[in-house]
Amino acid sequence: MEDNAFAARLAESQAAIERELEFLLGLEPRPGEPARPKRLIEAMRYATLGGGKRLRPFLTIETARALGRTDNGPRRAGAAIECIHAYSLIHDDLPSMDDDDLRRGRPSTHRAFDEATAILAGDALQALAFEILADPATDPIAEARVALCIGLARAIGLAGMVGGQMLDIDAEQSTAPLSVEEIKRLQAMKTGALIRFSVEAGTRLAGAGAAARAALATYGRAIGAAFQIADDILDVESDAATLGKRAGKDAAQNKATLVGALGLDGARRDLDRLIDEAISAVDAAGVGAEGDVLRATARFVAMRKS
Repeated sequence: MEDNAFAARLAESQAAIERELEFLLGLEPRPGEPARPKRLIEAMRYATLGGGKRLRPFLTIETARALGRTDNGPRRAGAAIECIHAYSLIHDDLPSMDDDDLRRGRPSTHRAFDEATAILAGDALQALAFEILADPATDPIAEARVALCIGLARAIGLAGMVGGQMLDIDAEQSTAPLSVEEIKRLQAMKTGALIRFSVEAGTRLAGAGAAARAALATYGRAIGAAFQIADDILDVESDAATLGKRAGKDAAQNKATLVGALGLDGARRDLDRLIDEAISAVDAAGVGAEGDVLRATARFVAMRKS
């Protein structure tokens, strides 16, 4: 797939997700809601709308598309995943976590509002994500909605994103460096789990068979690991203006990264291996040319600049 065609497809998906989020995060109460507190919904919108690559919902939409589903269900699921991603960034930036003042080129949510509002905005976005997935508008089959909710809960909870964040905090405070395998486990939980679920959600919504689900699960794992390595490389090589967030913070905060463990060249070799693994997994899924966008996404993850 040519770069221009991929860029157009990504932009189309970004616009669709933005519209979906704008609808879901409207200022006026929805049916059954007594109120939407003004400062809270404004903080939720600030953290979620108008920025980001929307890579995770793109993976959901394009995985479902490759398997034959093109209605609004994958877009709604993608919007739910983006709510989770926004919540994680709000909490990650807090003074008690990474203490970042900049996100997507503007003040972090707790700086634009205040810490209490930021925490509540993150909490509300997490709850909204499950509300979206549990709604029949996302999928008419109850078993599919239950599978999505269970999958998301596992991806972001104790053995997923939150657990990975805990391991990351422990690593910062440790006097002994983590092994390569320990770093990979940390990253698979903190970053990779939600990316992997983004692909899984697409397979669930499209009703994929067992073989395709297994192959695309491998794709999701590889993409998730590759994304974090690329992020670590960017933290070393880029600057705040390009990234839209503070650069060089990994070394400053004693973060456990594969760049630190393997060096830049070693990390790049691991990144290349993961991209090859992801592309091979799409081939194994049996989706043929319909998987070209997923293959191109793997290359995009490796080459991104922000």
